[in-house]
Amino acid sequence: MSGERLLLVEDDPRLGPLTRDMLAMDWDVTLAPDLTAARAAAESDLFAVMVVDRRLPDGDGASFVTWLREHHIATPVLLLTALGQVEDRVEGLDAGANDYLVKPFDFAELGARLRALTRDYSGRGRGLPIGSWMFYPENGTIESPYTGRITLTDKETALMAVLAAHPDTAFSRRHLLSAVFDRGEQEGTVDTYVHYLRRKTDRDLIETVRGVGYRLGTPA
Repeated sequence: MSGERLLLVEDDPRLGPLTRDMLAMDWDVTLAPDLTAARAAAESDLFAVMVVDRRLPDGDGASFVTWLREHHIATPVLLLTALGQVEDRVEGLDAGANDYLVKPFDFAELGARLRALTRDYSGRGRGLPIGSWMFYPENGTIESPYTGRITLTDKETALMAVLAAHPDTAFSRRHLLSAVFDRGEQEGTVDTYVHYLRRKTDRDLIETVRGVGYRLGTPA
């Protein structure tokens, strides 16, 4: 589990850092203090799971979950809140959250719920459909409907993960360069790895958006 990314959206100046530090024993935690920072993080990074407070200075955490789902971000979300009424839990779950935990909570229970949300029993990790193909970011493979499983390098997997997390978004080369590659690399590196992926898989796996960059395609 260690090293997987977790987005924690919590504005409490004491509870936020405390929860971050506790979760950091098992996760790579990004702490966002409000919805504005949370949206920016969700748009720029790929997270395995999110923990979101309901009451935030610039809105309701449930509205952030709705925004995630409207933007086709399927990351599992656990809502944290002091609102313990049944209707509040129903509202959060109907917004698209996967689980709910009422404050005050036990950190051991929070950890167990996060493990349950991200647990996989197949041995391949969670698969993301791309047209008729299936991408498994956790073990760096993609399955062709014609030739079977194809192994990707770490950088190819990371590039695919960014594109697959936001399939309707066209990313600039600069964004992909900063999200995936080491400091000092040139934007042409992105083109090179797109070429590698297309050569291994299907040309339609990644679509070129003229004047912008690349977005996920829909291979047959």
